[in-house]
Amino acid sequence: MIDVNISTTIYKPVQQVFGFVSEPENDFQWQYTTLETARLSESVNGIGSFFRSISNLMGRRNMSTFEVTEYKPNKKYSFKSLSGPLDSQTSFTFEAVKSGTKIDISMQANAATFLQMDESLVEKYLKKQLRENLAMLKSLLEAKQMLLASETNSLTYSNIN
Repeated sequence: MIDVNISTTIYKPVQQVFGFVSEPENDFQWQYTTLETARLSESVNGIGSFFRSISNLMGRRNMSTFEVTEYKPNKKYSFKSLSGPLDSQTSFTFEAVKSGTKIDISMQANAATFLQMDESLVEKYLKKQLRENLAMLKSLLEAKQMLLASETNSLTYSNIN
């Protein structure tokens, strides 16, 4: 059994971080192996909703279907795989901290049949992938904040002249 836990602090309000992460359509922006994600449920995100993701995993293109298992706004977002190369459960927890949002990602997976590979190799790959994805999420969300701040500064500067 693979068990991966990673966390960081993102300097954005918890509502913005949760809102971005819990929208499956945003996955391709911060998960470098994700090519496309789409909802399969007509309902808004929530427990029992479904989404499908097309991604590359260790050099192979895969399609997976997921079901949302927990959805507590600004606190927790979890889903499990229903199909695809890994039997997995992924949880995101969000905590408002003084400087922004602490986000924890926890993933449990069983890769016994995936490519007939040693599970320790798959675990090492998943840890690296999640670490890089979290760094990309942090960079993306904080860059949006910086962009807005720089736009405000240029507007303020142009109003002074």
